[in-house]
Amino acid sequence: MTEPTPYTIVGAGAIGGTLAVHLDAAGVPVQLVDADPEHVAAIRADGVRLRTAQGERVARIPVWHLDDADAPATLGPVLLAVKALATDAAAAWIAPRLAPDGWVASLQNGLNEATIARHVGTDRTVIAFVDLFADVVAPGVVQDGGLGAMALGEYAGGTSARNHALAADLHHWGTPVVTDNVAGFLWSKLAFGAMLTATALADDDMSVLIDRNRDVMAALAREVLAVAEAQGIVAEPFDAFEPSAFAPGADAATAAAALDGLVAWLATQSKTRSGIWRDIAVRHRKTEVPLHYRPVVEAGESLGVPTPGVRALVAEIIAVEDGAPMDEDRIRGLVAAVGAGR
Repeated sequence: MTEPTPYTIVGAGAIGGTLAVHLDAAGVPVQLVDADPEHVAAIRADGVRLRTAQGERVARIPVWHLDDADAPATLGPVLLAVKALATDAAAAWIAPRLAPDGWVASLQNGLNEATIARHVGTDRTVIAFVDLFADVVAPGVVQDGGLGAMALGEYAGGTSARNHALAADLHHWGTPVVTDNVAGFLWSKLAFGAMLTATALADDDMSVLIDRNRDVMAALAREVLAVAEAQGIVAEPFDAFEPSAFAPGADAATAAAALDGLVAWLATQSKTRSGIWRDIAVRHRKTEVPLHYRPVVEAGESLGVPTPGVRALVAEIIAVEDGAPMDEDRIRGLVAAVGAGR
């Protein structure tokens, strides 16, 4: 009997490590490739350790560094889970190794499918939305923050058997949605993500900062959703985020009620700070923010939709990355920018 082709997860961090553990628990063959030598060494020695509210789950999974001479020469289905900044290099590494029937799913934050498709082709690119609460807290160790959401579809349009097969294989993790409107989820995540990104400008919990800076947060989401609407993209709700409450033309009472729900939901989450905050404050590295929001700004420019708040947010994040102190005044200072866009 022929052994099933394993999924290769490229990027064994928060998303990749979490999904690898669940695939392994479901008996689905999976292997890992990562660029961090210390992380790879820890996984080889002790497995991927996923810490959850129910205890620690350990998966001993084959793992290679990108530069290992014995790394897999042929790849079947690939789940790409690297940071957006590493997408181009990772896709270039994958492309010559991808089997004729292989394909790549972008299980990342941001809009990375076009970059992947340039290397492997549109018809071998799976578009995905992933909302997963987890952090790498030590080499080989991932802290799970609770079940999120996922949507799968074809970058070329529509859905396919491989989307449904991947969703089924991930059943131990949760229940991914298969849909022809993954873009609607991705743009909703960018809108909600703009709020969460703004909280990384200060040293406090996401729920607290959103609650104290409601006008700025609503305005940032509205800018992103205005660009989505101008492209004909229908934003999809997920978790506690209801995009219609922040869409252009939505009334203030609706937005206020939606913010009430969002703040209350965030306050229940075990993960209280954003991944962007963690990149800056804990890992002291550049964030994905400029790359995530460049397509928003560029699309806004081409469609005549102003995005001054998003521009200002990106500039503030870059300043903090470069050593400027975190301060809630940086969030408050976005008021002038978002007001200019109205």
